[in-house]
Amino acid sequence: MVEVQIPGSKSLTARALFLSACADGDSRLRRPLLSDDTEAFAHGLTALGYRVRDDGTDLIVTGSSDGPPARDASVYCRDAGTAARFLPALAACGSGTYRFDASGQMRRRPMGPVAEALRALGARITYDGEAGHLPLTLTSDRLVGGSVELDAGISSQFLTALLMAGPLMKNGLELTVSKMVSEPYVAMTVAIMRTFGVEVRHEGNVFRVPGQGYAARAYRVEPDASTSSYFFAAAALTGNTVTISGLGRDSLQGDLRFVRVLRDMGADVEIGQDQVRVTGTGVLRGIEVNMRDISDTMPTLAAIAPFADGPVRIFDVYNTRVKESDRLDACATNLRRLGIQVATGPDWIEIQPGEPRAAEIDCRGDHRIAMSFSVAGLRTPGLTLDDPRCVRKTFPQFHEALGDLRREWGLG
Repeated sequence: MVEVQIPGSKSLTARALFLSACADGDSRLRRPLLSDDTEAFAHGLTALGYRVRDDGTDLIVTGSSDGPPARDASVYCRDAGTAARFLPALAACGSGTYRFDASGQMRRRPMGPVAEALRALGARITYDGEAGHLPLTLTSDRLVGGSVELDAGISSQFLTALLMAGPLMKNGLELTVSKMVSEPYVAMTVAIMRTFGVEVRHEGNVFRVPGQGYAARAYRVEPDASTSSYFFAAAALTGNTVTISGLGRDSLQGDLRFVRVLRDMGADVEIGQDQVRVTGTGVLRGIEVNMRDISDTMPTLAAIAPFADGPVRIFDVYNTRVKESDRLDACATNLRRLGIQVATGPDWIEIQPGEPRAAEIDCRGDHRIAMSFSVAGLRTPGLTLDDPRCVRKTFPQFHEALGDLRREWGLG
């Protein structure tokens, strides 16, 4: 049995940074994720005039219920979808002009739904390039709130951004959602908002957020469930055991459901109060699974699917086409490079059993493609990555951690 130390959740770290910035006083985030994405988020807060300090283990944020202290700012979001989607909503709660830009990868990802909702609420938004994408300039004089409709069918981050910003608006916010994906991430948002002192009312497709203040506090960040999926998959694939502490049956992260997929495929899974253990049994069964709500773990399953005893079909994951890369296409292309038969459609992928051969993986600058296929490499001698460093986005020490497992398990 091996216990793996997983860094803090990216999703929870970003949300806690945002909410800490909204609360008067100092908030302390314990065991946050320290990676390229969260660094981009923290630097974005600093550009907006907030004070963010790193004391070596924790992040301390001095917040303000009046919105960003800066009245003019330029924010560079790097590759971080959370920074790019969340921070404009925060900026719109202040008074000033704010410019947002990002890497070429992030510029390709959609921004339109959250930007247009902010425009409907009174912010003035100008796209400096392609409409609905970064870069953009936002000018606001403290949104008062009200009612707005939102399509969150491509990313739940659009809904999360508006929900978290709602309490800073004088009249609060009523959001009517026409479409929604990744509902567990929205539940996570509502839960962490409650922790910082704000209750969200949710009835059907309507979310209501009162105009009120957040409370500064100390907050401990859970280990990242999406990152954990690679190590759980590694155990299931190789017939070994992995234990991760800090996650359990009360976790806020929907991606922990991935271990139930592994259970359905034949792995032994134990979900305790504060610990999750996965043991491979030497068998991986073929499966058909809807991964709409845990789509960040779709590449993890796709990468180990060739080792199952029957086809693996993953469906209802269209939104993975507009992540850091088109992940459905990236998985299909790389599996074919490995000699595996694959079929795809607009929102599905079906992978046939096979014996992967050595090949170089086209990571497309996407951390999840790199980490997923690294797991497949545990049973595919000669598998290499064209861009191993892209994992720094969420887990800079990933390759070292997986290498430690490889040695512990005697896999060479």
